[in-house]
Amino acid sequence: MEFSTIKGFKDILPDEVGNWQQLEKKARRLFHVFGFNEIKTPVLERTELFSRGIGQETDIVSKEMYTIPDSKGRGQTLRPEATASVVRAYIQHRLYQKYPVQKLFSIGPMFRHERPQRGRYRQFHQINAEFIGDPGPKSDADLIILCMSLINNLGLNELKLQINSLGCLKCRPLFQHELQDNLAQKEDALCEDCLRRSKTNPLRVFDCKVEGCRQIVSKAPTISDFLCAECLDHFNALKSYMNDVKVPFAIDHSLVRGLDYYTRTTFEIQTEHLGAQNAVAGGGRYDGLVKLLGGPDHPAIGFAIGMERIIALISEQHDKTKINRPNLFIAAIGEKAEIETFQWVMKLRKAGFWVEIDYAAKGLKSQMKKAGRLAVKKVLIVGDDEIATGKAILRDMDTKNQDEVDLQDIINKLKELLL
Repeated sequence: MEFSTIKGFKDILPDEVGNWQQLEKKARRLFHVFGFNEIKTPVLERTELFSRGIGQETDIVSKEMYTIPDSKGRGQTLRPEATASVVRAYIQHRLYQKYPVQKLFSIGPMFRHERPQRGRYRQFHQINAEFIGDPGPKSDADLIILCMSLINNLGLNELKLQINSLGCLKCRPLFQHELQDNLAQKEDALCEDCLRRSKTNPLRVFDCKVEGCRQIVSKAPTISDFLCAECLDHFNALKSYMNDVKVPFAIDHSLVRGLDYYTRTTFEIQTEHLGAQNAVAGGGRYDGLVKLLGGPDHPAIGFAIGMERIIALISEQHDKTKINRPNLFIAAIGEKAEIETFQWVMKLRKAGFWVEIDYAAKGLKSQMKKAGRLAVKKVLIVGDDEIATGKAILRDMDTKNQDEVDLQDIINKLKELLL
């Protein structure tokens, strides 16, 4: 029997890992510049953390979570997103007692049982940032600029930043009531999910991808007409900060994101290259979540970047001629040569050079074929005769030129040549 990955799960193969490493490296460097510290949370949490924090009526909680009961029947869930876990850690470890404002980021896998498609898997990876303790709007602009800077630093273009305000607990109920009344008049045209959402959580109707529902909400009331003075001032200040640093954006009044904890600012970065699921990053303010999960009443804003989607875009623009290849291959022929060159390999690796050898004591022709498959830059050919005479052959695999190399002080000579 031949095994394969479970549907919606994906191996990251060796020739793909380089892009992932580069993405993480650039993310960590930029987070450091913006003053963020890394946090790592478990992939398994109590189910109640997500059902309470994200919202029982969201698709994530109602349809997509991987939940495993423990021996006592209590729900344990593979995390479908990172924010609730980070906030739980913020509360549990009283991080706010040391520093009133915490800027945290995390990188890791998430799990959702949804229909797999390009750039979206059932195990997927996210880069997340959480800015806890500041009410904004300057921190909103700071976080959005961080997100845009990271994506721009990866060389990606043709991206669009969409922003919106969802109001607060003071003004949003008025909008929800008006929206419910509007949707009630069009119940016959709503899909089954939106019919349920229209009664329990009408904002979720804006998330629907069914064309009929999208046409309905395009003519529905928008939150912009219901914002209170404080929320309107907050949103106008955010727009002013973004304009001051010349970060282009568009306002999308239907942008609500898929989580119940968002308040005021929401944003999304979109591309035209991934089909219907066109968001590569998004987030928003969640001022009530820390208190909802048992902590102090601290405001916060965060974002998530879908790593698979970013990698897909990077791969499209990647220069295929740039390949990762060893600095040197040492072709050893003969017992003495094998013993001697093995020591050279270890010394060169210790010095930071990628050096490969053949482990099966094969002939020169076979070893040169292996060097060719590895696309190695240079090959040092050393046999027992070369050990005796103190001279070896260094072959440039690109130009095919060969030069004689004195084996005296060979390690330092190779370091110089390889550099």
